[in-house]
Amino acid sequence: MNSLKSFLNNIPSWVKFLLKIAVTGLCLWYVTKKIDWSLTWTLLQQSNKSWLMGAVLFVAASKVVSTFRLNIYFKNIYIDLPVSNSLKLYWLGMFYNLFLPGGIGGDAYKVILLNREYKDVPAKKIAAAVLLDRISGVVALGLLAVLFYFAIYSGSSYSWILVAAILPGFVVYYFGIKKIFPSFLPGFYSTFLLGLAVQLLQVICVLCIMQSIHIAGHFTEFQLLFLLSSIVAILPFTIGGLGAREVVFLWGATQFSLDPHQAVYISILFYLFHLLVSLPGLRWVYKNPLTITVG
Repeated sequence: MNSLKSFLNNIPSWVKFLLKIAVTGLCLWYVTKKIDWSLTWTLLQQSNKSWLMGAVLFVAASKVVSTFRLNIYFKNIYIDLPVSNSLKLYWLGMFYNLFLPGGIGGDAYKVILLNREYKDVPAKKIAAAVLLDRISGVVALGLLAVLFYFAIYSGSSYSWILVAAILPGFVVYYFGIKKIFPSFLPGFYSTFLLGLAVQLLQVICVLCIMQSIHIAGHFTEFQLLFLLSSIVAILPFTIGGLGAREVVFLWGATQFSLDPHQAVYISILFYLFHLLVSLPGLRWVYKNPLTITVG
């Protein structure tokens, strides 16, 4: 295991970047073989732009809530960032994650900047805060995915088992934090609730995208696919989850007898809105986001 970890760490960043491009391209090529992009483009042309504007706002709102969640983790280790600086740092991280995936990741850059500014706080604790922020997001995604899965199957296909596993899973999550990351236990419940709020805002975003092309039914199916695709998109195999999301949506469209063009439309637009919301982070590439502006 250690030799594998060492091997992966020694792979040059440019090689990892090329691999991500290759996997992303392969996923998009697979999707292209299954749908007609011109029909997806037609959906966009015919969409209600007011609903799409609402979707962008909900994506942005989810990122603001994410910032407050991460700030709680920082406060647990005595890093007290002003809200404005937290927002700048979070947006910078988003920009790096989406636009510079071959270099240093956004999460790693947050750790580096904070470690330079707060030298009394060990880098391991800062890294743990950023890691737990990610984990809390995955936990919220998993919880909502189980609930939507149950809503679809109503007790069949192991849905009762998954629901029954929620409480024990939550207990394991709590005591796992208590055992491994005791410094962050005071913020456990607040970060968990904010994690749920983040994902619910993104669920509403997807609902807005659905409404933009008048998708009246299959709400739970599309939302389940969105949640599953968000989990897959976290894996560092593609550029910002591009391609991986679309493959999940396309697979789900087959499973639930959904229109594949509508499914890919939802997936692509969510990615584009996430990209659009991340663009302001470019400013903080050239300016320290932790600098406090006076006056």
